Amino acid sequence: MTANDEYILEILESVGLINREQGRAAREAAQAEDKNVIETLSASGAVSKMDILKALANQFGMETITLTGLEIPQDVLDMVPGEVARRYKIVPVFKNDNMLTVALSDPLDVETLDSLRYVLKCNVEGVVAPAEEIETALNHYYAHSGTTVESMLEEITEGTVAMPTGGQILAGEGEVTEADAPIIKLVSLIIMEAFRNRASDIHLEPLAKKFRVRYRIDGVLHEVDSPPKRLQSAVISRLKIMGNMSIAEKRLPQDGRIQINVMGRDLDLRVSSIPASHGESIVMRILDKQSLALGLPQLGFFSDDQQTFERLIGLSDGILLVTGPTGSGKTTTLYACLNYINRPDRKIITVEDPVEYQMSGINQVHVRTDIGLTFAAALRSILRQAPNIIMIGEIRDMETAEIAVNASLTGHLVFSTLHTNDAPSAIIRMIDIGVKPFLVASSTRAIMAQRLVRKTCEKCKEPYKATDAELRLLGPAAHQLAQAQLFRGKGCSDCNFTGYRGRLGIFEIFIINDEVRHMIFERVSATELRSKARGLGMRTLREDGLRKVVAGVTTLPEVLRVTMGDEG
Repeated sequence: MTANDEYILEILESVGLINREQGRAAREAAQAEDKNVIETLSASGAVSKMDILKALANQFGMETITLTGLEIPQDVLDMVPGEVARRYKIVPVFKNDNMLTVALSDPLDVETLDSLRYVLKCNVEGVVAPAEEIETALNHYYAHSGTTVESMLEEITEGTVAMPTGGQILAGEGEVTEADAPIIKLVSLIIMEAFRNRASDIHLEPLAKKFRVRYRIDGVLHEVDSPPKRLQSAVISRLKIMGNMSIAEKRLPQDGRIQINVMGRDLDLRVSSIPASHGESIVMRILDKQSLALGLPQLGFFSDDQQTFERLIGLSDGILLVTGPTGSGKTTTLYACLNYINRPDRKIITVEDPVEYQMSGINQVHVRTDIGLTFAAALRSILRQAPNIIMIGEIRDMETAEIAVNASLTGHLVFSTLHTNDAPSAIIRMIDIGVKPFLVASSTRAIMAQRLVRKTCEKCKEPYKATDAELRLLGPAAHQLAQAQLFRGKGCSDCNFTGYRGRLGIFEIFIINDEVRHMIFERVSATELRSKARGLGMRTLREDGLRKVVAGVTTLPEVLRVTMGDEG
C-alpha cells in the first residue's frame, strides 16, 4: 500500500463510491496480494474501474475518455514521438492551437504532464482513460514507430558489423567495440518486439541459407523479419554472453538466464542453446513476472469446475497431479494454486528444474543435478523442514514418485505434474514408474488434465454457424452445437489479424473415490478407468472445450485442434 492508495481510498469513501468496510477490505487485500487498490476494488466487484477513474478525475478537475472506437488524427499523433508516448504511457487525443490533450491512466501523476510540457515544448492538459485502452491505442497507433527490427536490419550494411574471429566477438562488456553496437541493439529489439507481440518464446534457428527468427504467440509460431545469415554468429554470441553461457563451447547444449527490463517490465528469459546442423539453435522462454499473479478464474475455469478445484487444493494431504504435454500450462496452474493457498500459517516448499518465477512467502529449491541436488535428494531434505505443502516440478522417476507418495501419506499436500494425454492415464503412468498400486490409490486425491486454447478476440468477435465438416469431426457430440450460436474473430489490429488474443485452459478433472481406488488395486486398464470416470461425471477435455465454444470464449476449430488425439 502506498500513500497514493490511501489517498484514493479516502476520495472514494468521501464521494460515496465505497463504504468504510469496503475500504478496509481493499486495504487488507492490496497488502496481502501486493496490488494497488484500484485493481483490488475492481476485481472484487465493489466498484468498476471506470467509476473509480471518473471519481479521481473529478477530484482533479479532469475529464474521462474512452479510447475504444476513437479515431485520432495523424497530425495529433505526429506531435508526440512514439518513444515519448511509450515512455510516459500516454496517447495524444486532441489539439487546439498550442494546447495538446493527452490521455493518461493515473490522474494523480502530475509529474508526467509537467515532463511532457518540457519535452514537447507546448501546453499539455490531461484526460483520464483506462490503462488497458491506452496500451491498446499505443500498440495500434505506434506499432511501427521508432526503431524496429526491420528498420534496424536495413541500417546494418555489409561493413557495419565486425564478423567473429576465433570466438572473441562480444566476449565481454569490456571488449564491446563500436562495430558491435548494432548487434547489441538488434538483439535488444528482437526481445522487445517479442514482448510487444505477447510472445511466450523466441526461436532463433540457423537454416542452410537463412537465420530464421520466430515468435510463439498464443501457442502458435509466427515467422518475423530475420537477420541475414552473415549475422548469425554475432547474434548468437551476444545472446550467450547475456545469458552467462560459454561462447567458446559450440558442441554441447547449454542453458542460461537473462534478466532484462523491457518497457518498464522486469522479464526473465530462460535461454537454451543446442548445436544443430547449420549452427547453434537458440530458444528463449519469456517469463513475465506480472503474469504470475493469475487467479483461478483467469486460468479458464467455469464456476462449477473452479469450486471443485478450490475444494481439492484446500485438502490437508494427498497428491494432486496436473497432466498434459509440454506447453499446456501445467506450471502456470501450479503457481496459481500456490498463489491461492499461500498464507502466513502455511509453509510451502517447491522443488523445481528450474525455478521459473520467484514467489514471495514460498521456499523454492532449484534442482542442480551437476552437484547431486536431484528431485529425490531435495525432497528427502525438505521433508525435514516440516512443510505443509510441497510442489514438485515433475515426477520423472520411481525414487521421486515414492518420496512424493510417502510425503502425502504422512500428512503433506503434494502438487506435481506428469506428461500424460488424459487424467486417467496418470494412474497407469505412476504404476509403470514403479509405485505399487495400493500406494497410488491411497495417496492420489485427484488428477487434472489440461490444454490451452486461444481465446476469441473480443474486439472483432462475430457470430457464425459451424460447418458440416466441423460437425462431422465432432462425431456424437455434434448435436450440442448444431443449433448453437457460435463466435469467431474476423481479425483486427488488436489481435494482429488472427482472430485470437490470449489463451485459456480446458480441463478434465478426475476425482479419486473409493470405487476408483478399488479399480486401481485391481490394476485395471486406462480405458476402464476412463469409462468409470465418465460414469462418475468427469467431463473430458473436448466436452469442457465445447462448453467454452458455446459460451463464445473460443472457437470450434481451436478445440478440435488441441483435442483431436484425446477422444477415443
